Amino acid sequence: IIDAPGHRDFIKNMITGTSQADCAVLIVAAGTGEFEAGISKNGQTREHALLAFTLGVKQLIVGVNKMDSTEPPYSETRFEEIKKEVSSYIKKIGYNPTAVAFVPISGWHGDNMLEPSTKMPWFKGWMVERKEGKAEGKCLIEALDA
Repeated sequence: IIDAPGHRDFIKNMITGTSQADCAVLIVAAGTGEFEAGISKNGQTREHALLAFTLGVKQLIVGVNKMDSTEPPYSETRFEEIKKEVSSYIKKIGYNPTAVAFVPISGWHGDNMLEPSTKMPWFKGWMVERKEGKAEGKCLIEALDA
């Protein structure tokens, strides 16, 4: 596991780590304004997704973090909005969105990290379809194992 910070100052570290990775977990912030900044034309979310694909990372997982900071907290609408926009972008750069697990999480509170969260009863889980077959789960750790 290689943890590459999302800040622009650490992009060289991110490239070094990503070039050796089998899978990338793209963490996007669900907070109002934070997601929009990352997905904007020169945003870090776009840059990191593009670099991961360009460097040959075939498997991508998207963790939609800070779900506790949405308005209202743990908003299904906000998650779906982010999922739609990120899916559209990653498709343009070469990923197949149906092969990407999208997981709503709160790293701060541990929601959907290791076990399903009771705070997001609307989230029925993720499902991916890859050449190797289908996989499904409810939390981030399961997506890493899929």
